[in-house]
Amino acid sequence: MRTALSAVAVAALTVVTAVTTRTPGFTPSHRPVLAWWLAAGWVLFGLALLALRRVPERRVVPLVLAGSLAVGVAALVGPPNMSTDSARYAWDGIVQDAGTSPYAYVPADDHLAGLRTDWLFPAPDVAADGTVTCDELRVQPTTTVPSGAPLCTALNRPQVPTIYPPVAEAYFAAVRAPVPSGAEYWPLQVSGLLVGLGLTGALLVGMRRRGMAARWAAVWGWCPFVAEEVVTNSHVDGLGTLLLVLATLAATSDLAWLRRGATDRRPLVAGVLLGLATATKVIPALAAPPLLRRHGWRTAAAAVVTVALVYVPYVAVSGTGVLGYLSGYLDEEGYDSGARFALVTLVVPGTAATVVALLLVAALAVWSWWRADPDRPWLTQVVLIGGTLLVVRPATAWYAVLLLPFVALSRRWEWLALPVGLQASQMFGDGVVERWAMGACLAVVVGAAAWRRWGSGDAPDPDGGVAGSAHPHDTDLTSTARSTA
Repeated sequence: MRTALSAVAVAALTVVTAVTTRTPGFTPSHRPVLAWWLAAGWVLFGLALLALRRVPERRVVPLVLAGSLAVGVAALVGPPNMSTDSARYAWDGIVQDAGTSPYAYVPADDHLAGLRTDWLFPAPDVAADGTVTCDELRVQPTTTVPSGAPLCTALNRPQVPTIYPPVAEAYFAAVRAPVPSGAEYWPLQVSGLLVGLGLTGALLVGMRRRGMAARWAAVWGWCPFVAEEVVTNSHVDGLGTLLLVLATLAATSDLAWLRRGATDRRPLVAGVLLGLATATKVIPALAAPPLLRRHGWRTAAAAVVTVALVYVPYVAVSGTGVLGYLSGYLDEEGYDSGARFALVTLVVPGTAATVVALLLVAALAVWSWWRADPDRPWLTQVVLIGGTLLVVRPATAWYAVLLLPFVALSRRWEWLALPVGLQASQMFGDGVVERWAMGACLAVVVGAAAWRRWGSGDAPDPDGGVAGSAHPHDTDLTSTARSTA
């Protein structure tokens, strides 16, 4: 009965995920409806996790895997509904598969005219008076370079170079290579599904090998936010997150081949994976300091060498063009002016907020390194990632994808408030909503930390369990199930 109840909750979540996927969110008129479905998904996700508490341990792994697959497949039933980033991914892959560096030309450049496909560059509508419009959803008008001809495109920022690092670009090329250029969004969506399932599997294996509660993997696998951002909208953050989690698990692994004889290979493997994660999207580097607490120089050296090596082929072709639109993006998002730091600007206005924000993030990084447990780095990684996101308040919610596996590993459930708050900010983005949303997230995190330290009847252990548990990981989601299995 308890397993059936959890399965029903996941089934309901799957249905809501499918409806959410079919609901567009590109215009202000779309967003209120989409917001209701997103909220429903979060509520059902919470209920499903609560129901999972009472499922016997022997049934947890198949249920978590089945639920991850069901929710992920539901996220395939429609095209991207909140972001056009995957159109740029597809274009970069098409360009590379044609033998051209993605850093060489902007998408609107006439040099690439022969590669343009109808789904990425639909024909403009020309009115009787000669007015040119682009009326399709997800499509914007621009002009070609240098000819200046009208052009409609599904790509965002078609007049600037790509921003994505080499591992991401290699991923785009690999995903697009086996499919025709007319294949639309589904190749990257299916790849996102495989990445998400791979991370669920990595969490399940890693948790079980460490005696941890495997049911916490559902925090990632069942999360509608993951389905929305990694599958439907296909953000490459999912790949970077997978590589970072693998780096973390490698750094703490007890596998014999990693520790054979006097040679500890864990720093090398963890460093290579960390370097690949950073060269997928820079943000995974945020979680590096806790991984450097033991054998730090070896891990850091392996990561730096890996990043350098994956950049070599692109630098050889494009030179400094591999930096792409990074500086322009930071300015566009308001980081140079300080406008992006919603909570910091309540205290420090203007460009000074940028300095204060950088100091806060640096302090978090130093603290997380100093306090890190080399055998359980996720306990400080979750605070470092979550705290940084609170400080910098990205304009788009999908950056919080990086946080969720570390919520699962650390069992710090309060950090789930952050992706909820970031989604609310993205859906109804103005200064007031952003500050209220981030303030609410901060209150939840601080309140949970205070309760954990002073409010519970038992003394907290380092893993967020209670003193006297059979194992520090066997509390919360496992306690009831073990007594009823």
